Amino acid sequence: MDKQEALDELKRRQDIGRQMGDPARIARHRQRGHITVRERIEKLVDPGTFWEEGLLQQLRAPDGQELPTSKVSGYGKVDGRTVIIRADDSTILAGTGSVRGRQKGLYPELTQEQNFPVIRLGESGGVHMQSVQGSIGVLAVTYPARNLLHPRRTPHITAIMGYCFGDPSWTATMSDLVVMVKGTCMAVSGPRVLEVALEERTTPEELGGWQVHAEITGQVDAFAEDDEHAMQIIREMLSYLPQTCDEEPPVVPTNDPPGRRSERLLQVIPEKSNRVYDMHQIIKEIVDDGKFLELKPYYAKALITCLARMNGRVVGIIASQTMHNAGAAGPDECEKAATFIPLCDTYNIPLVHLCDTPGFLVGRPAERRKIPLKIMTWMAALSLASVPKITVIVRKAYGMAISNMCGSNCGADFLAAMTTAEISFMSPESAANVAFRDRIDESEDPEAERQKYIREMELGSAPWAAASVGLLEDVIDPCDTRKYIIDCLEIMHSRRNGFMSLKQLQSWPPGF
Repeated sequence: MDKQEALDELKRRQDIGRQMGDPARIARHRQRGHITVRERIEKLVDPGTFWEEGLLQQLRAPDGQELPTSKVSGYGKVDGRTVIIRADDSTILAGTGSVRGRQKGLYPELTQEQNFPVIRLGESGGVHMQSVQGSIGVLAVTYPARNLLHPRRTPHITAIMGYCFGDPSWTATMSDLVVMVKGTCMAVSGPRVLEVALEERTTPEELGGWQVHAEITGQVDAFAEDDEHAMQIIREMLSYLPQTCDEEPPVVPTNDPPGRRSERLLQVIPEKSNRVYDMHQIIKEIVDDGKFLELKPYYAKALITCLARMNGRVVGIIASQTMHNAGAAGPDECEKAATFIPLCDTYNIPLVHLCDTPGFLVGRPAERRKIPLKIMTWMAALSLASVPKITVIVRKAYGMAISNMCGSNCGADFLAAMTTAEISFMSPESAANVAFRDRIDESEDPEAERQKYIREMELGSAPWAAASVGLLEDVIDPCDTRKYIIDCLEIMHSRRNGFMSLKQLQSWPPGF
């Protein structure tokens, strides 16, 4: 083969590698509302920055025809930062992988030596059954344990772009963040396998649709309306994360003044402690430009977890949400917190707690779901976290729940209370009824006696007593909350020479 023939052969093979499924398959793919795998990558990366690897890998059909593999891999830039991309092409063998294609995206390594974030665009039925059936096949494609043994060094984000069974589901559960397009499915096995193996009839939506993971499992962090929206969410997620665990997240300059007061907070927080309000409004008032990225928004709704910026620096916010169960955390909220804290600690993101909790959601259902263990698991994660921790008690802080919201015994670097705060073992009303029940019952005017003890309890629950003995760093005007937190962050950044953590949670299993 002469030089020109070799060049022509190279181009021919490259053209095959860039092909996707046949036109009919691509048309069906579009009819389902999806864009192709290469269009997804174009929407994700900065224009003209995708550099593909493994382009010459091919499959050979039974008739001898040369076909591209169902995996697209390479490097690209997102906002100028290099990322690794592993994507499935469902127009070829339903995106399934084979032994031969293993080096090109099947079970991508979660411990990349290149020190770049890894983005997995999943739409795969797992492995190609015909390729892996038998002893050689199954032993060649089982999930590599090495992916579970090494701590996370670079951010990993998985997007569920279509029906995903097996491989992309494993990758998603071991990723730092997961995005799911509505109308897709993530599960271990598909309905066809379940029907044959277990005689169980179900649909992809019932098995692992977006609402299942949004409201029941909590395995997905964000949900997209379509493929293009998913790429936008991934870009936003990356903007809050560093390239590696050895760096701080990027600082984004803002015109939002760090000392900005927010008079609206006095309107948002009700006068009466038994009235509910939306904690999202508090968060919106104190973060830069009112922008934040909420994670798992439909799961464990009594607790909000989100990424935001304050004076340009990324923070992770854990906040009580009184709109649901009055802000009382149950088993799901404990799991939600225990997965969010390691994410922030691994990637050097300070934790800000906004506390308004009446205690834990207890009772028979919670006890049967091991809530004591889940409470302590949350507390263990919080205790091991070594990034700066700042807590502001907005209103209620009752019982042991204040510990899990980073109270004085869980390593808060700064613990403050708003003037609206109530801090005690339980509410003044409940405490009066329990502690002084006999005196109230024996009184000539039980209701007047009860109100007297409630007022005494209310005075004792105000933040002044704790501040007077140094158990609170400060009591703050609610309008100055943004300034207080930013001042604390600046002090901690200077004191510690940055926000770098000790990485004690780097190997914490996702979803523990």
